[in-house]
Amino acid sequence: MTTLETPRSTTAPAALDLDWLISVDDHILEPPNLWIDRVPAKDRDRAPHMETDANGREMWVYDGKRLPTSGLSAVAGKSKEEFSPEPLPYSEMRPGCYDARSRVEDMDRAGILASLCFPTLPRFCGQLFMEASDREFGLVCLKAYNDWLVEEWCGAAPGRYIPLMLIPLWDPALAVTELERMAARGVTTFAFSENPAPLGLPTIHDKDRYWDPVMSAADDLGMVVSMHVGSSSQVPKIAPDAPFMANLTWGAMRTSGTMLSWLFSDMFEKFPNVKIALSEGEIGWMPYYLERAEQVLDKQRHWVKKGARFQDHTTGGTANLDTLDIRKTFREHIFGCFIDDEHGIASIDAIGEDNIMCETDYPHSDSTWPDCIGLVRRRIEHLPEEVQYKLLRGNAERLYRFTPAQPPARPHA
Repeated sequence: MTTLETPRSTTAPAALDLDWLISVDDHILEPPNLWIDRVPAKDRDRAPHMETDANGREMWVYDGKRLPTSGLSAVAGKSKEEFSPEPLPYSEMRPGCYDARSRVEDMDRAGILASLCFPTLPRFCGQLFMEASDREFGLVCLKAYNDWLVEEWCGAAPGRYIPLMLIPLWDPALAVTELERMAARGVTTFAFSENPAPLGLPTIHDKDRYWDPVMSAADDLGMVVSMHVGSSSQVPKIAPDAPFMANLTWGAMRTSGTMLSWLFSDMFEKFPNVKIALSEGEIGWMPYYLERAEQVLDKQRHWVKKGARFQDHTTGGTANLDTLDIRKTFREHIFGCFIDDEHGIASIDAIGEDNIMCETDYPHSDSTWPDCIGLVRRRIEHLPEEVQYKLLRGNAERLYRFTPAQPPARPHA
């Protein structure tokens, strides 16, 4: 069994190498052979695999579904004028989209020392396997993905990838077993939904404590809960006929809802070692919502503590409102992630220099590649070098208990 090994860097943090960043949100376009190489031969036809339809379009096929790959998921190397949501064959993708070694070449070009990657076909927290008609085989496919991630994706370039595992969302006991199995292989984070309710699952406020076994395991194992925007399988709409561009701009509100939901829950009280990372949600909105949360706690907690109901809102399942410290809870448990958020960086004193990490979103249409390190450095160059180092890589290394490889020589762009 392969266990992750990350080479010890000889560059001490005191050297403050600001020429490299760690991206805590990038994406894998899974290679077509991932599952057929890892399931028993008799199951290859029902595992996720690639087929070409009568029109010559490539489609992933699994559990009766035919799933094309959106062109917006693989724009690396294309100009903005070429972006399109139309299905894109692998032959037209940059190899770094699906090949780990080619990805490293693109990372070197952009100043990305290490990368944490979310899946594409399984969706951001493995919803595809939860929705399968045969969840027992779905678990086989999910575990195959986790093993492939450690052995082939991360194993292709030790110290360059932070492994992000999937859990079987439909069974907390199975999820705990998988967390323990992958923790033994060096994994320190798992994908979770920003809001399980639209997936038909209990939320973190569930009165029957559906998620407690998972969070207890995360607490014991030091597993970070990574939640990507859109992991609720929803794009929120301002109104039924609101323009897509308006809805997409508004999308970070999902992440603010996740932060507030966790802040006012009792999860951090019950599981004090649990930390959450809010991927691709940006950070500029955080100061307002932290301030507003303090106002609400101050003015409303007394009647809420009495268990009164307001219209159809429940007031149960919350943290201890007498002892809840919004800022302290945020500082100790919640990490925001930004691609390009000038306003958020200007608010760093309100957010906290220890709670911010950067991301590049390679190879999606929001990505800053290939000018990743250049853009972030321009945004943060006014900050003390010690703070710049934290945002670029120090906070990510600390949160994920990750030691990156020695930085390579930078190639010419």
